[in-house]
Amino acid sequence: MAEVLVYVDHVDGAVRKPTLELLTLARRLGDPVAVHLGPNAEEAAKTLGEYGAVRVLAADAPEFADYLVVPKVDALQAAYEAVSPAAVLVPSSAEGKEIAARLAVRIGSGIITDAVDLESGDEGPVTTQSVFAAAFTTKSRVTKGTPVITVKPNSATPKAAAAAGTVEELSVSFGEAATGTKVTSRTPRESTGRPELTEAAIVVSGGRGVNGAENFHLIEGLADSLGAAVGASRAAVDAGWYPHSHQVGQTGKTVSPQLYIATGISGAIQHRAGMQTSKTIVAINKDAEAPIFELVDYGIVGDLFEVVPQLTEEIKARKG
Repeated sequence: MAEVLVYVDHVDGAVRKPTLELLTLARRLGDPVAVHLGPNAEEAAKTLGEYGAVRVLAADAPEFADYLVVPKVDALQAAYEAVSPAAVLVPSSAEGKEIAARLAVRIGSGIITDAVDLESGDEGPVTTQSVFAAAFTTKSRVTKGTPVITVKPNSATPKAAAAAGTVEELSVSFGEAATGTKVTSRTPRESTGRPELTEAAIVVSGGRGVNGAENFHLIEGLADSLGAAVGASRAAVDAGWYPHSHQVGQTGKTVSPQLYIATGISGAIQHRAGMQTSKTIVAINKDAEAPIFELVDYGIVGDLFEVVPQLTEEIKARKG
């Protein structure tokens, strides 16, 4: 059976959810072979094997941490040459897309980014993408070389399928460009205890209708009751009510959770472009004519300052 390379996104060996989704999708195409770069590969292999990785190609070197993406591209290219895979799957993060693009150029292959689904086809993998501000859904396939595909988080539900997960050492030779850009310092991001925005199964976002930074505690309270991430519209971010890192929209982050709750957000096309592929959309807005209601599954016409606290309390009561 053909093998499919899966680039592992991890934090010191703790495998992140998008990688488990990739392993699940890779099994539709062949046998997943995970590529783990950095420390604690043996520990990560337990999880990777649980979700279908037949092998784990592992390499650890200071270059992966001390420099930017080129050393990782060198390693992924080495894995590609060792395996001759049917496809290469990479998480669709900012770093992941740069790694995938550089690899595609090196191996002379086509690339598809931001896929939201993946299936096997007669002439190779067929991907589904949401394009033009989520106004259209397209199906595409790579016609030259080995397909290099980046997949958005929450595109699949991770499903366990036990495999060997055997760890094998990957030999990597770094090129001159690998050390061209050095990381000089790092500042850890403060943890809120909430899920990562782009990976969260549930997202609660606030917009102009929140009417001030001091009121975002209502959005956070609802999010915390659901175990959700917190998002914000561009209007709220531009007003300084919430950090830019939480912006959802065309000029912010794109999310595709199982549940998206928009509170006090009118639904301008720029915001819709960042959340329109959510599986279930709920809107709370006192303007019954707000554009957001055109795409929701459930809409509540009401004052968020009344609705959100009641909803939060009801959720808490049902949970415990």
